[in-house]
Amino acid sequence: MSNELEAFFGLPQEVKFCKKCVMSNQRPMSEVEFKHSIDTKKRTMNFDENGVCDACNTAEIKENIDWDQREKELITLLDKYRKTDGSYDCLVPGSGGKDSAFQSHILKAKYGMHPLTLTWPPILYTDYGYKNFKNWLNVGGFDNISYNQNGKVMRELTRLSIENIFHPFQTFIFGQKNVAPKFAAKFDIPLVFYGENEAEYGNPIADNQTSLRDKSYYSFNNLDELFLGGVSVKALIDQYGFNLADLRSFLPATEEELKGKDIQVHYLGYYLKWVPQEAYYYAVEHTGFQARPFRTQGTYSKYNSIDDKIDDLHYYTTFIKFGIGRATYDASQEIRNKHLLREEGVALVHKFDGEFPDRYFNEVMDAIGMTPSRFFELADKFRSPHLWKKENGEWKLRHKVS
Repeated sequence: MSNELEAFFGLPQEVKFCKKCVMSNQRPMSEVEFKHSIDTKKRTMNFDENGVCDACNTAEIKENIDWDQREKELITLLDKYRKTDGSYDCLVPGSGGKDSAFQSHILKAKYGMHPLTLTWPPILYTDYGYKNFKNWLNVGGFDNISYNQNGKVMRELTRLSIENIFHPFQTFIFGQKNVAPKFAAKFDIPLVFYGENEAEYGNPIADNQTSLRDKSYYSFNNLDELFLGGVSVKALIDQYGFNLADLRSFLPATEEELKGKDIQVHYLGYYLKWVPQEAYYYAVEHTGFQARPFRTQGTYSKYNSIDDKIDDLHYYTTFIKFGIGRATYDASQEIRNKHLLREEGVALVHKFDGEFPDRYFNEVMDAIGMTPSRFFELADKFRSPHLWKKENGEWKLRHKVS
C-alpha cells in the first residue's frame, strides 16, 4: 500500500525547488507550453538533471544571445510592414501597465511604427491602475480601443472559474489573449505585439510568432472542446442560459473572421532583451506610469500587475493550489535578472508568500456574487494533500524553499 499523499491537478508527488531561483516544480504549464510539450502527461515546468528550472536555463541562454542581431531582425520585420499612409501598422494589447507602455512607446518612438493600443479592461480597476491607463494614452500619446465586455457575463464566468477551477483570472486572460488578434484582423493591422515571450517563465521552445492561419490555436469548431470557467461552451449555452453571442468575445477567432488575413503575432521580448525592472523605469519616464502607493499584498513589490483589484486574489489562489505565491514569482524573476541573491529571495518568500489579500477581497466577492465563506470553503477544497497539512487547526505547507 502506497504512503504517497494524493497530488491534485496532475502535480508531481515529489516537491522540488530550483537550485538557482525559488520556483518549485509544482508550477503549472500555460496552455501554450502544454501544446508544445513532448510529454503530454506532464503539466508542470521542467527541471534539468542539475535541479535547475527551464526559466533559469533560459535566462542563462539570454546572456549569450546576440541582441544586436535580434534587433536587426526586428527592424527588418518592421520595415516590411511599416505604413506611410497614416494607418495603423501594429497593434499592442495592454492596460497601460509597465509592459504595454514600454512595448507601444518604443515601437512608436524608436522604430517609427504607428501602433493602435487595445485594452481588455480589468474586472475591477484600481484607482492607480486607471490613472496609469489614462497616462499611457495622454502622456505616452496613443490611440486606444477599450473593449468594454458584457459585465454580467464577465462576473458570472469569473465566479464559475473560482467555483470550478479556483482561478479568478482565467476569464480575463482568455479575453485579453483572444480579442487582440480579432481586432487586428478586423482593422487589417498586420502585426500584433505582446511583451515577454513564454520562454521567460519556463517554456524554452515557445514560438516567437504565430500566424492567425494556425487554426489549432486561434479558431474553433467544436464547442464541446472549448471551456470557460471550467465548463464547456456547449454546457454554458445548454445549461447555464448563455448564448454564443455572450461568449464570443472570450473565444478564439472563427475561420470567417480570419478569412483572407495573415496577421502575425510576435513577442517583443524575443527581439529586445526583456528586463521587467527596466521596462518599469522606461514606462515611468515616457508614459507617466506610477507604482502602487503601497506594497502589494502577498509580495514585496509595488509595480507588477496592479491595475485589477482581483489580481492579488489570483496569486493567492496559485498559492493554495500549487504552494506558489506572488513573492515566489517576483523573487524568481529578479534572481534570474541578477537583482536578488537566492538567499534574499528565500527570505522574501518566507515573509510574504501566502499573505491573504484582504484589501479588496470583500469588494471582489460582492462584484461576482460569492460569499467570503464560500471562497474559503473552496480554498480548502483545492488544497492538494501532498502540499498541505493541518496543524493545531491551521493549514501549513509541507514543503518550503530553503
